[in-house]
Order: sequence, then structure tokens, then C-alpha cells
Amino acid sequence: MASIKKTRIAVLPGDGIGPEVTEQAVKVLDAVSERFGTHFEYCYAEVGAVAIDHTGSPLPDATLEACLHADAVLFGAIGHPKYDNDPDAKVRPEQGLLKLRKELGLFANIRPVTTYEKLLHLSPLRPEKIKGVDVVIFRELTGGIYFGEKGTTADGRTAYDTCTYTVEEIERIARLAFEQARRRRNKLTLVDKANVMETSRLWRRSLRELASEYPDVELDFMFVDNAAMQLIQYPGQFDVILTENLFGDVLSDEASVLTGSMGLLPSASIGVHTSLFEPIHGSYPQAAGQDIANPMAAILSAAMLVEALGMQEAATAIRFSVQHILEKGIGTQELQPAIVYSCSQIGDLAAHLVADPREEILVKTDKISQGISTII
Repeated sequence: MASIKKTRIAVLPGDGIGPEVTEQAVKVLDAVSERFGTHFEYCYAEVGAVAIDHTGSPLPDATLEACLHADAVLFGAIGHPKYDNDPDAKVRPEQGLLKLRKELGLFANIRPVTTYEKLLHLSPLRPEKIKGVDVVIFRELTGGIYFGEKGTTADGRTAYDTCTYTVEEIERIARLAFEQARRRRNKLTLVDKANVMETSRLWRRSLRELASEYPDVELDFMFVDNAAMQLIQYPGQFDVILTENLFGDVLSDEASVLTGSMGLLPSASIGVHTSLFEPIHGSYPQAAGQDIANPMAAILSAAMLVEALGMQEAATAIRFSVQHILEKGIGTQELQPAIVYSCSQIGDLAAHLVADPREEILVKTDKISQGISTII
């Protein structure tokens, strides 16, 4: 009998709703194990506010060690009002995530933005503008102005932040973006400010040279100010967007509003040592412990996780489960669905569909008030 492949996953639930949505993603990963004959070995560890409370550090050494020895990291959310509202706090939850990015070498942040037919009405844009939108944003995560030399003069009247990039930093994320475009619709847009910035001109030169290795991918260029406008006016034109750290920070948050709910948006951060997968939403502490949080972004992050591990069929199965649930008019309360399910019920339903996609959901009217669906 062939041995079952074991994959080690570091699970960092974090703060607020992080533990609740992460639990649902783990349910779905367990369903993947059941159906596809793999085995996920979970190592749970603390990060963020909960870690500060218990150890004094937002990223304890044991947590970092667990991540460094994992095949992938499943991350929940971090943040707590007692730190967010204290400007004098010397230690903050966010420092844990920043250190984790640095220690794991997480150089490429990937954010897919997909709109769903049933939820078009939730977007601030008109339905005809966003119908069929399916874009992936690649943001360089460890270089640029955030990590360049910075300082303030002695008199406090002048400050500076230096933006620096190397060809090697550009090429390693650009290759990922080209390869993603090749698997999708063969279009890659580099967003920069090459009419002003030397680093942007280096990005363009590097991409033009690299493009010869991907002749089947259409490469175009767009200034960041125009791209910000185009994302709202004509978002359907984009396939894969590649950009540097600062521009990516802004544009990925702008794109997140297209779907009408941050609870639907997963992300991946690809690293030198391992990779991290997390929903883009925050810790939403007001909803913690109420079983009302939307776990779909966490579940879709699990899809990105298994895809990165080479399990494309499993990733497709997870995405199908979310699509199917939404098509049936089921969702957590913030989606304003026809049938409101709790966070844990969405996780149960998604896991069931992943384990056995042949089973169809029929929602019985006499069960709706109880939040129960019949699986037959």
C-alpha cells in the first residue's frame, strides 16, 4: 500500500475572529485529506495580541520555529483594541506579522479578486461594471520604500524615505506573475510610475527583458495614477497586475471593494522558506466569539494553500464549494443572503461539498428558520 503524503501546516489563528474563520478553513483542509488521500499535520501557535498577552512578544520564538519547519502557514488575523487604541504601546500585534514576513522571506503577496453573480449588488460599483471581474494582484512585499533607508534631520524639519529595488528582487516576483498569467488569460500589466521614478524605469526594463521568455503572455504598462482610475472605471480589463510594494499596498486595498465584501478575499504571501496564506480582512474583535464572521476568505485562502502545494484539483474543489454555497443564496449575515448561516455552518457545508461534490444542496423551506440545509 502506498504511503500517504504528510504535509506540515503551521496554523496561526491569531486574534478576534481569526480563530473562528481559521477553524473553518481547517475543516475544509480535513475534507481535502479525506477525498484526495493526503494528510495535513497541524502545528498550532500563537501570534499577535494573544501572543503578547501570554509571552510578551507578538511573534514568540516557538511560533517562528513552527513556521520555518512548515510546508505552509495558515494565518487568521491579528489586532486588538487595547493595542490599536493605545498610541504609546511599545509592543503591537502588527509587529508580529511584519517580523514573520521578514523572517520567512515573504517577497510576493498575491491577492485574487473575483466577483460573484449573486453578490454584485453589494459592490459600490454598478453591476455591469464588475460582472465577471477576475483579477490577481502581485505585490512585491520586501523591498521598495517601506524597507529603504529613512530618517529625519536633527531639527525635525526634513524627513526622507528611500525607494530601492534590484533586478533580482524584480525578476523573482515577475516570474511568478508571468507564470500566473500563462495559466489564466495570458495578460500581464505592470503598474509603475516610470515617467517620474528611476525604480519604476528599472521595473520596466527588467520586465521587457524577461518578456522574451514568455512570448505567449501579452505585457502592457500603466502608470499607477491611471491604474487606480481604471480599476474603478473598467476593472474587467485586467488579468494579472504586477507592481511594487507601495503601489501594491494601495491598489490591492482599492480592488478589495469591488466584490462588496472583504470576507470573500483570500491572499497568499510566497516566501523563500515557506509561504503564508490568510484572509485579507482584519480581526474584527466586535464579532469575536459570536459565530457570525464570514469564513469564506479563510476557506479560499486554504484553496490557495493547497494549490501552492501542487494540489490543483483540491483547490478547484474548494473554490467550487464556495461558489456553490453562494449560488444557493447562502451566506453569513453581512452578505445579506436569502438564507443566513453561521460561520461554523458555512465551514461544515463547504467541507461537506469538498469531501463529496456529487451531493447537491436542497434547502427546505421548513428548515430555513433553523439555518439547516438537507444534503441529499
